[in-house]
Amino acid sequence: MVRELAIFLFLFLFKCVFFLFNVLSIQDKTTFVVSFGDNSRYVLDEIRQQHISAKVAVLCKKNKVHLFKDCPDIDLVVFGINPFYMIRSIYHLATSRHVLVDNYYGFLAAVHFKKSVECIQLWHASGALKKFGLQDTSVKQRSRRAKKRFLKVYSRFHKVVAGSDQMAHIFIESFHLQKSQILPTGVPRTDFFFNKKSLYNAKQRITDQYPVIRHKKVILYVPTYRDHKLKDFVLGLDIGKMAEQLGNNYTVLLRLHPAVQNNLTFEEKYLDFVVDVSSDQYEINELLAVADFLITDYSSIPVEFSLLQKPMIFFTYDLEEYQQIRGVSEGFERDLPGPIVRDTASVIHCIQENRFDLGAIRSYAEKWNAYSNGQASYNIVRYLFPEKSLSPKKTAP
Repeated sequence: MVRELAIFLFLFLFKCVFFLFNVLSIQDKTTFVVSFGDNSRYVLDEIRQQHISAKVAVLCKKNKVHLFKDCPDIDLVVFGINPFYMIRSIYHLATSRHVLVDNYYGFLAAVHFKKSVECIQLWHASGALKKFGLQDTSVKQRSRRAKKRFLKVYSRFHKVVAGSDQMAHIFIESFHLQKSQILPTGVPRTDFFFNKKSLYNAKQRITDQYPVIRHKKVILYVPTYRDHKLKDFVLGLDIGKMAEQLGNNYTVLLRLHPAVQNNLTFEEKYLDFVVDVSSDQYEINELLAVADFLITDYSSIPVEFSLLQKPMIFFTYDLEEYQQIRGVSEGFERDLPGPIVRDTASVIHCIQENRFDLGAIRSYAEKWNAYSNGQASYNIVRYLFPEKSLSPKKTAP
């Protein structure tokens, strides 16, 4: 009750300020609202590369400011509860021709864009193994007011960017969309995997900082976000057992969600075997570039990783609990392009035996990345600015 009241008051104030700014004329301006940042940065870079003369504002969380610090030609605003920054943010939202968001933002329930404005969802995941939006199991436990608010937010999406028909169908179900609202351009951040120079630079940068991985196989472990275990997080993998059996030839890169309250000291305890890369120093794409194996569970990261044609393991030790609390997609276990295991011993066995079906990985990549072919950022910019003359997209070396 208290939570809903706080949300109501926030949205009421947001709506009032937006209403005041909404009397102003729409500018030739594109505003990005950023929680994750990578998709937005790729589109922004393409706008600049094409020398498109449009104003750009980026409203982002504090932990993502570093992604845009080298862009002096944009208005960068920390999106938070600071009144001054909040007012600046609402001003940009009310006066931009294009608004691109990369997550669920409750404030969208309080705005009514003019007809000439287009709001595009650059969703932060290329695929979906766990349920989200209206399909999220936890939504059933929310109040009627909350559910109505969710629908209002989703109704603000004029278009949603998709990398495949598979993901388009999930968006339609999760956000209550029409097929015509899907923008099949491909996912911007997947352009990285088609750029050999970017892949090489990422590997060099990480290897230079962590020389221990230079002569070892790299195992990247990325457990997905578990909002019911942020404070009492326990790592599912038995790192001690892995170090004992794999330590001579392998190194584990551990990437935990930034919201996890992590007091784990594996990096200190298992020196030269575990490297904690949970900070925002490296984007997930960079870590995927250096990984030889991926271990995850219900994350969409395998969709991107499949583009590299490398082995992956699905460590679903809490599948029944996760299914009940959050929910996973239908056919989850049937469609995965790698072994599904429930304990550390099985993870070790998969790696040691190297029994992976690369053909299944290729098929998975083709299915989930049908439109993501290295041209996604270019395609979106061409959609945003059809009146501009764009230079042909060059294939990266």
